[in-house]
Amino acid sequence: MAAKEYPFYLKTTVILFGLVLMVYVFAQLEDILVPLAFAAFLSVLLNPLANRFESRGIPKIYAICLAMLIAFIVVAAIFYFLSTQIIQFGDSLPTLKQKFAEMSVDLKNWVAVTFGLAVKKQDQMIKDLLGGSQAMVGQTVGSLFGTLGIILLLPVYIFLMLLYKTLILNFLYEVFSEENQKKLSEVLKETKTAIQSYIVGLLIEMMIVAAMNSAALLLLGVKYGILIGCIGAILNLIPYLGGIIAIALPVIMATITKDGYSTQLLVILAYAVIQFIDNNILVPRIVSSKVQINALVSIVVVLMGNALWGISGMFLSIPFIAVLKIIFDRIDNLKPWGKILGDNIPTKHMGQVWSRRRKEAVGVK
Repeated sequence: MAAKEYPFYLKTTVILFGLVLMVYVFAQLEDILVPLAFAAFLSVLLNPLANRFESRGIPKIYAICLAMLIAFIVVAAIFYFLSTQIIQFGDSLPTLKQKFAEMSVDLKNWVAVTFGLAVKKQDQMIKDLLGGSQAMVGQTVGSLFGTLGIILLLPVYIFLMLLYKTLILNFLYEVFSEENQKKLSEVLKETKTAIQSYIVGLLIEMMIVAAMNSAALLLLGVKYGILIGCIGAILNLIPYLGGIIAIALPVIMATITKDGYSTQLLVILAYAVIQFIDNNILVPRIVSSKVQINALVSIVVVLMGNALWGISGMFLSIPFIAVLKIIFDRIDNLKPWGKILGDNIPTKHMGQVWSRRRKEAVGVK
């Protein structure tokens, strides 16, 4: 008996309803799914190290603990380095606030003279703007508390995922039928490779960009160049959008601490050169992966991740979409979706190909 074919509009409606329901569930279960997602990616990253310890005769539990201890030491060293820079920044914060207040007064006077907008009116507008942003501040504070929750739950989830790795893999193989197990094996293997190369590549790229940012800012005499350079490198992990914020920070610092505008222009020029090196040399060679996501999809996915899960969603969006592309490329009916996510640009669109074939068929006749 032939399977019943449903109308296109009905199938589209069901798919859209399923997507809306999935997004709603993801949004409601953010506190549970975000730590699990980070733990899954980090577990894949730490798995080779734990396997190496285990292959040398160390019991599995101790091998996992040792791998996690090494990761903790690396992260703690980075935070210690940044904290020392932040303490130095805090010592000069009163002076910077005074300088910023003086610049604000000068800017208000310039606006009043140039545009005829009274200073009191400007203050009222700023007050209204800040009053309207209270919800945003509350959301940011909530996001910070959510981040603390993620940090506390991550070690537990990572340990358990590494411990039950074999059980999870066996479950996946048993769920799928035998004829699909080959595709499943390929998907799991490519997913592991993509996540490992992506995260390791990002860490290496971040260290190189931090060194270049800090060196450029120190040479230009920008205060707290090391701290701002490292923050800029961390923001650079957010595709496309983070780079814009990373440039704004040193420009603001140079404006507050220096006279004139030559330093700001040199900072923009230096960061433009660093971004060129990063996008054309570091990313293709260091963050290279078997999965390439095009720029348009990357920007849209990052914005959607921010709308769904905030800052955590922005960081998780690219590796998540990379995993989806691996799955789409392995399923015949979903291959068009894998192509639209990828970075391979065809020389001709299908309309031109079909038109040429139709003309050739007519010519033959």
